[in-house]
Amino acid sequence: MEIMLPPQKNGVNDILRSSGESVIIIGANGAGKTRFTDWLISEMSDRAYRISALNALYIKHDVDKLPHSIDSLYEEAVSKAAFLRDDIVSQFDRMMVIMIYYEMLNLLKSKSVSEKNHRHHEPSQSLLDKMISAWLEVFPDSKVKRARGEVLFARKGDDDKEAYSSYRLSDGEKAVLYYFGAALLAPENGMVFVDSPGLFLHPSITGIIWDKVEQLRPDCRFIYTTHDIDFLSSRRNASVVWVRKFYFDLKRWDYVVLQPDAGINEEMFKTLVGARKPMLFIEGDAKHSIDAKLYPLVFRDYTVKSLGGCDKVIEATRTFNDLNSLHHLLSRGIVDRDRRSQQEVGYLRSRNIYVPEVAEIENILMLEEVIRTVASAHGKNEHSVFESVRKSIIGQFRTDLRKQALLHTRHRVKRLTECRIDGKFPNITALENHLENLINEIRPRHLYENFCREFQRYVSNGDYSSILRVYNQKSMLPSSNVAGLCGLANKDAYVQAIIDILRSNGHGAERIRKAIINCFGLEDDSLEAPKPEISQIEND
Repeated sequence: MEIMLPPQKNGVNDILRSSGESVIIIGANGAGKTRFTDWLISEMSDRAYRISALNALYIKHDVDKLPHSIDSLYEEAVSKAAFLRDDIVSQFDRMMVIMIYYEMLNLLKSKSVSEKNHRHHEPSQSLLDKMISAWLEVFPDSKVKRARGEVLFARKGDDDKEAYSSYRLSDGEKAVLYYFGAALLAPENGMVFVDSPGLFLHPSITGIIWDKVEQLRPDCRFIYTTHDIDFLSSRRNASVVWVRKFYFDLKRWDYVVLQPDAGINEEMFKTLVGARKPMLFIEGDAKHSIDAKLYPLVFRDYTVKSLGGCDKVIEATRTFNDLNSLHHLLSRGIVDRDRRSQQEVGYLRSRNIYVPEVAEIENILMLEEVIRTVASAHGKNEHSVFESVRKSIIGQFRTDLRKQALLHTRHRVKRLTECRIDGKFPNITALENHLENLINEIRPRHLYENFCREFQRYVSNGDYSSILRVYNQKSMLPSSNVAGLCGLANKDAYVQAIIDILRSNGHGAERIRKAIINCFGLEDDSLEAPKPEISQIEND
């Protein structure tokens, strides 16, 4: 296929020679890609056909005057069939009317053949049949019926009496129906120009929709105009014209032709996407978890995404960074420390998964500087408030010491067992011998006693920071009465006070933000990789 492109700044018209299945005209907003497309349409008006969901779904009083457009087909149908309404305005509704009109013609033709041959003649598959079939592939929980001279929609399981007209479909459902119907009405071997193909569509199905559209019309060549880099990635074997600038006075363009599978260079990516924020994947629920409320206010240079469990955070961070050549953004992850050893923490940090120097998110709210800041903001003596909380937490930890030591031992035994059982064994006997000796290798009682001694040392020394690092206790915050000491009603009010201080961006916000950032071993909110000292597991 050869397509003459608009003139470059030097006045030369490039020729697009491509064996690709489609062409994508891409460029940033304001780069001139719409004018670029309009120039192409004017050059091939006899074959050009335009699809735009934005123009179709909303009333426009100017019509598409291309000879094969939906508006032209509608006017032609109205002129031939006096029973058709001539006051339909939106292109979507006009498309639906044309489909019904062609359906009627198909049925009448079948009836005429039946009468002529004196036997029943089954109607051929109509354009309406094809459109409905394609639409149901995308929305399999729906059903479609033809009644009262129109197409009606309903959900599977609903009574047919509850079926409704197409005007009650969502914009997304209408867009899919329009894309399928408009493509089927395109002229044979047409050049189909699609404006903003991702409009009204969820990104997860955009590629599927246009794969189906191209399957419906293999005779046509599709030319897409978009600024969506994700759509560009969804089109295989497409030639790309990157429109960089339009010179209005000269009516010329600066553009680059990229052949299929040429990839996206960094300049193009930055132009289209801009300086997007890198991702920070965190644990918890996006709506209710403390993580989701706190971390976006601390790490302001990141787009924070809640994923639920720590395994999902670790996997998402790995996957996202594996695709760095596409998006050029380095993602990070944050997971609770829980009972991980320093070696486990070091391993995670080396892979851009950041682990705080406290056991869990609730403990971050119990950092000394955080408590002091909230107390001060509410007119309390920050020193006396923190000392009361510190004594309370140390007392709780003293009571729970052996229980906490056992939990840490259980975690360490589990991790050591996983490591040792993952070896290679020449036969079953070797595996059995290994398992029999495993308890002697791991020595769980020795681990437990070491944890007890270590934790007792924290209590004896009043080492509040170390206790926060190893103490997993969800009830710590309410049982310490930190909210009441700060003059607040309850735990929720205390958490909200921290959020409000961070949002204020005042001196208190800087105190809290700095304390949390330092808790990750960082000096600022850029999340530069810390260099942890990785100690060996204490096994003897």
